[in-house]
Amino acid sequence: MSDQGKRKPTDRTSVELFAGGGGLAMAVHNAGFRPLLVNEFATRALETLIENGATRRDPEDTSMPEPGRGRPGLRAAGWPLVPGDVRGIPSFEFLRDAEVDILAGGPPCQPFSLGGVAKGDEDERNMFPEMFRAIREMRPKAVICENVRGLLRRTFEPYFEYIKREMSLPFVQRAQGATWEDHDEVLRKLLEGGSVDPSERYDVVHIPVNAADYGVPQIRQRVIIVAFRADLNVKWENHKPEPEYSEAALVHSMHDGTYWKRYGDVPGIDVVRERVMTNLPPASLPDDKKPWRTLRDAIAGIDENEGRPLPPVPVDAVRKKLVVDDIPDHKGWPGARVYTGHTPNELDRPAKTVKAGVHGVPGGESVMRLDDPTFDGSGYRYMTVRETARVMTFPDDWVLAGPRGEMMRQLGNAVPVRLGEVFANAVRAALDDAEGRE
Repeated sequence: MSDQGKRKPTDRTSVELFAGGGGLAMAVHNAGFRPLLVNEFATRALETLIENGATRRDPEDTSMPEPGRGRPGLRAAGWPLVPGDVRGIPSFEFLRDAEVDILAGGPPCQPFSLGGVAKGDEDERNMFPEMFRAIREMRPKAVICENVRGLLRRTFEPYFEYIKREMSLPFVQRAQGATWEDHDEVLRKLLEGGSVDPSERYDVVHIPVNAADYGVPQIRQRVIIVAFRADLNVKWENHKPEPEYSEAALVHSMHDGTYWKRYGDVPGIDVVRERVMTNLPPASLPDDKKPWRTLRDAIAGIDENEGRPLPPVPVDAVRKKLVVDDIPDHKGWPGARVYTGHTPNELDRPAKTVKAGVHGVPGGESVMRLDDPTFDGSGYRYMTVRETARVMTFPDDWVLAGPRGEMMRQLGNAVPVRLGEVFANAVRAALDDAEGRE
């Protein structure tokens, strides 16, 4: 078993905003941070968190949350869950005395994604200001945010740089009636002057990532923003995670046969291997990284699900929407097809980006090409929700609430647990180092 899932003692604290279906919150918790408050707005995502043990908390409650409240044995047991719009939480100041170690969250990304209206800070769905309010009011030691790569597009570059400067100086609030450009000029001058108290300034970096490079069986381009309170003198450069997996290593493992050896008992694998190898790039020298994980790997079981392969979904289960072997959310779904611009997932590649849509999102994100080209007359089927959850590196015991479309939406909006855990572990190590903890 990998380090993922080996939960550390929860001797540090966290707050999670925009928790969604729980990917980043679970990752931070696994890295040893005890949740003091978890917030989410969407009804089905709230149901998911409660199904996994979170306990509702009144937004007006300013008492210090205690650990252990929640149904024992569930992953979210003891998570104090504040439902509703984060803007409805009057204040986070009651958490200041707790010395929150990490504030985590993925502010809604529609303003910056290619699928959104791309209005940047003019879009009312932009929730970065609420992250900055939370930082001001609770003064966490560290902040970690995940968002779409659209933040790095050239058209958004000036505003993204402003976001980082505003996170650097969250206590300097925008004057009433000022534009973001006006406020950005104020922030620039303060940062250049170097006169701001380090306890009210954060050192901010951003890291473009492809989740596949960190062991997630999915091509998922994102940006991670990490910030540390400047008075802690954290040396992030000593702990910043480096990619451990690569496409080149996957190609090499296919050429030398080690990849195929793992699946020697799969019916028809020799035919599949010949098909895949026909279109494979030439092998290059090993790059000392591990092979990208594939969709086939995810279904076979990795990390916490290692040794527990998901059973094949038969044609009858697809046509009749049947659950396979009583495995939650491993349920067939009919109607899969491919066409120009709607290409499927390949089993021997990382999955395509899981998106926050239903089963028929454009681009074939949830359609998979099977080993058997005669399956249901097409050779394709939709991925089950459980297969999709594995692609997002959720453990099989994490319960998703709602109908299929809502479960897929939660997964598409989530942070892959493994990706979140890699960075949460690094943040923890950096804080431990700065504070002299072993």
